[in-house]
Amino acid sequence: MQKIAHIVAATDFSAEADLAVQRAALISKSVGATLHLLHVVHPLDLYAGSELSFNFQMHYQQAQQHTIKKQLALLQSHLKNTYNIAVETATRIGRAHAEIAQYAASIKAELIVAGAQGEHSLLEKIIGSTTSRLIRIANCNALIVKNKLTPIQHYQQVIAAVNFSAGAAKALPLAHVVAPKAHIEALLIFDSNQEAHMHKAGINEELLAQYRTQALLEADKHLAAITAEQNLGEQISRKILAGYPPEAICNHAKSQHADLIVIGKHEKGNIENWLLGSVSKGVAYAATCDVLLSH
Repeated sequence: MQKIAHIVAATDFSAEADLAVQRAALISKSVGATLHLLHVVHPLDLYAGSELSFNFQMHYQQAQQHTIKKQLALLQSHLKNTYNIAVETATRIGRAHAEIAQYAASIKAELIVAGAQGEHSLLEKIIGSTTSRLIRIANCNALIVKNKLTPIQHYQQVIAAVNFSAGAAKALPLAHVVAPKAHIEALLIFDSNQEAHMHKAGINEELLAQYRTQALLEADKHLAAITAEQNLGEQISRKILAGYPPEAICNHAKSQHADLIVIGKHEKGNIENWLLGSVSKGVAYAATCDVLLSH
């Protein structure tokens, strides 16, 4: 079972970021981890058209850091008292994705938590181009908090998307660690695009039907083996659906009222790029619930 000892929560003090911080705090309490609150100051010289003097920029950054440290200290005290957890604070100056990833690596964090939107457009930082970079360069799991319901509750219904890659089964134990009280459904999507390509290649319907039957049998055996290995008892069930993977995963999660999707990141050497190519990124964009990308 994976262990989580250090969690990084990126915050810009917006309402959306606060939801992410509260989620990170709840997980920290559940797993006994230290929570690290991190705020990244965007330096003025990174803004297009900025012509301010170096001295003014330094003064601005120092004043901003002073204010931020006071905000972090207040938030730190509140979280300690509310959740009875260990909380550390830190600030960095630079580009969000790089600073978050570097800080997480420096403390050997197992999980980064961030909101999907924020005061400074964290949607762009965490879901758009910046987050695509963060997800790719971070050496740990990343949780994108999209649920807006308050107060924050423990996850109840989790979809763990798996496939035939070597690391796909890691999504299940990670789901159990982050959501120990939840029902976990191991979901395998039979990619219907493969059939479309075979049909275009001239394969007749009878052969396609044989292929589909055999493929589904193999998929069910594979999924049964993965779930059996996890030994989670009645906490886990399994499901196989056909469709375009990102869309099928998000639609099924919505139909099941899932509050979390756990999905693996792209593995180097995986030619199909099933995970953090189109699928993981597509799920991170389209899901209406929280999304946890397992490293």
